[in-house]
Amino acid sequence: MELLFFVPFLLLLSSPSVQAQQNITLGSSLTPQGPNSFWLSPSGDFAFGFRPIEGNTSSYLLAVWFNKINNKTVAWYAKTTNPHPVLVQVSSGSCLQLTSNGALSLQDPTGTEVWNPEVVGAAYAAMLDTGNFVLTDADGSTKWGTFDNPADTILLTQVLTPKMKLHGRINATDYSNGHHQHESYWSMTGNIKNLVFNATSAIYITLDNGTHIKITSGKISSTEDYYHRATLDPDGVFRQYLYPKKFSNLYTQAWSVVDFKDPGIYIPRRSAAETNAGTGTCGFNSYTMLDVTNNQTTCNCLPQYSFIDEQSQDKGCKPDFQTQSCDLNEAGATEQFQFKTLIDVDWPECDYEQYNNISNDKCQQFCLEDCLCAVIVFRDSDNTCWKKKMPVTSSNVGNSVQRTVFIKVPTNNNSAQSDLREPNRWKKDKKYWILGSSLFLGTSILVNIFLIAVILCGTYCTTTIKEVPSLHSSNDIGLPLKAFTFAELEKATSGFQEVLGTGASGIVYKGKLQDDLGTYIAVKKIDKLEQETEKEFTAEVQTIGRTHHRNLVGLLGFCNEGKERLLVYEFMVNGSLNKFLFGDVRLQWNLRAQLALEVAKGLLYLHEECSTQIIHCDIKPQNILLDGNFTAKISDFGLAKLLRTNQTQTNTGIRGTRGYVAPEWFKSIGITAKVDVYSFGVILLELVCCRRNVESEVAAEDQKILTYWANDCYRCGRIDFLVEGDDEATFDLKKVDRYVVVALWCLQEDPTMRPTMLKVTQMLDGAVAIPTPPDYSSFSQSLP
Repeated sequence: MELLFFVPFLLLLSSPSVQAQQNITLGSSLTPQGPNSFWLSPSGDFAFGFRPIEGNTSSYLLAVWFNKINNKTVAWYAKTTNPHPVLVQVSSGSCLQLTSNGALSLQDPTGTEVWNPEVVGAAYAAMLDTGNFVLTDADGSTKWGTFDNPADTILLTQVLTPKMKLHGRINATDYSNGHHQHESYWSMTGNIKNLVFNATSAIYITLDNGTHIKITSGKISSTEDYYHRATLDPDGVFRQYLYPKKFSNLYTQAWSVVDFKDPGIYIPRRSAAETNAGTGTCGFNSYTMLDVTNNQTTCNCLPQYSFIDEQSQDKGCKPDFQTQSCDLNEAGATEQFQFKTLIDVDWPECDYEQYNNISNDKCQQFCLEDCLCAVIVFRDSDNTCWKKKMPVTSSNVGNSVQRTVFIKVPTNNNSAQSDLREPNRWKKDKKYWILGSSLFLGTSILVNIFLIAVILCGTYCTTTIKEVPSLHSSNDIGLPLKAFTFAELEKATSGFQEVLGTGASGIVYKGKLQDDLGTYIAVKKIDKLEQETEKEFTAEVQTIGRTHHRNLVGLLGFCNEGKERLLVYEFMVNGSLNKFLFGDVRLQWNLRAQLALEVAKGLLYLHEECSTQIIHCDIKPQNILLDGNFTAKISDFGLAKLLRTNQTQTNTGIRGTRGYVAPEWFKSIGITAKVDVYSFGVILLELVCCRRNVESEVAAEDQKILTYWANDCYRCGRIDFLVEGDDEATFDLKKVDRYVVVALWCLQEDPTMRPTMLKVTQMLDGAVAIPTPPDYSSFSQSLP
């Protein structure tokens, strides 16, 4: 009888749906429904397989989850590979196979492969008790594992290298990539080796010298009594959790937070689709704080700013007052504005001017006198001041910031500014009634005169002429740009005497403003008045005025007076990159490498991070300027093509400069941001080799075109030929080789094969592996 009693139990254990398999043999498979939907670890603590998505019973994740807890918390889920990982979701008719050749393949109901880990030759697979699902060689070594390709969670014994990222999901039930990715801690401290979640539940960073830096400081809890995980949550906070394995009166069976890392220590990135709201956690003109009482992040607006949408606070904030007009004189600004203070907050990516060894009072005075300045950040330790214009984004908050922020707001007695908090002020002062009545009467008369004029014009005018709207002031375009008079700029440039350069639409002159600092400027005078040029002028003002990045040349103002059209830029002391690459002075290799990365970041901003995607269309050394610190800044947006949010390509006439133009300009296909990627590839090789792409004076015929010669050198394994005579670069051939490989990827004839600028920056940084680029030596040798 006792034997009969145990027979059903033994049969249950042998069922495929619950049987723990240490080694999963080749030929095994899983389906979303039925008895074979997952593989268990030996202890049964973890499972790998198909997990239904909450609220969507027809869709499944390929995932690893905690199998013995009530809510089956997911610790890993499959995403497509770079450059833009996308969540993998499948329907009920799909199938996961461990094929006979040792590959893992996920196929949809039609038999089309939708995901694979790009590994073949595995001897078997295994779901380990650590929560790591692995493909393994015959000798037991791991060929691929979920620990090496994390999603939003790390588990005990998991180690992340600098090339790995945690990417938070959108919310608890939507596993798609959300706002945040945890990667910035790699750049917090130099010589970082790994991020470790060790077997005793401690999380720390290891440095090359063996030093450990704690990430969380929670108490170490028993791994026998608790499950552990650490997750980058949708709000951007990196939290460490534990879950009791056994129920007791002291602990509820639910995940509880052991410790967390405030998102203020790093700058979360938003995806390209969300950059209309800014790249920070809470959007423009805001900062993020962590409420320790409920362990949740909160969005906060700057003083006297309010949320654009109270229901969606991550869309950012707007000022509740009229911002400073660039038509105000300096004395008026000093009287009409004051500062509100915040402590230990910063927006590191948003400053446009820096002062060293300056007093706090002087820093504030400079901001009051600058119509573009909305916020200043002051660091007491070294008396450094940063000026920032609206909007500010990507906040950095916490005790480690150690800076004081001053937000420019109207003074209480500023009658020139509209106070939105006093709707009844007209009822409190008789003079406002008199003023209001006068304005109403005057407006009525003007309206009547206007209507009569319209009627007369409709009667006698038979021809309508459409004109491009002119820009008469900064208010016309809604930007904090200064509207200069032509006389001001003529005086600043001493009658337009010193020429800095010439472009397709005008000449650039050096000038000096008559302000306290004697600010040097670059004035671009557009010397044509055709309709297309007028459109170009308007587009350039609106385009550059809305962009702000440390690797883009800033637009300070404009002049639109009569037939005169001028743009006023910040002056770049060291001029263009052109003279340092092809002149007598050669920049050091480390500086050239840094300049390449800075140009890449500037293009990344234009393509993916500013409010409207911008294709520059004429990237070349002459359009890359260097400031006094030899920081690269992209200039000349006159040829920029703007794409709407739902637009991925545009058709236009051929633009750009010979030697830097992508092949698709000469074909009947749409133009995308990949034309800039191609041009960047040419510049990258020029930075490596310090020579022009087209060099007619080179004796060897096969070296006349740099892009073809670089490809030949790479294929022959002689990268050293490209930097011959450059000792610094010769001793750093590993980086030289990496930069050349990135350039060859950028120069692919097929635009779809070129990487995005995000992937380019990652490859230049060494953050991702770079596969061998296809050989394009068989392409047409005709030079664009």
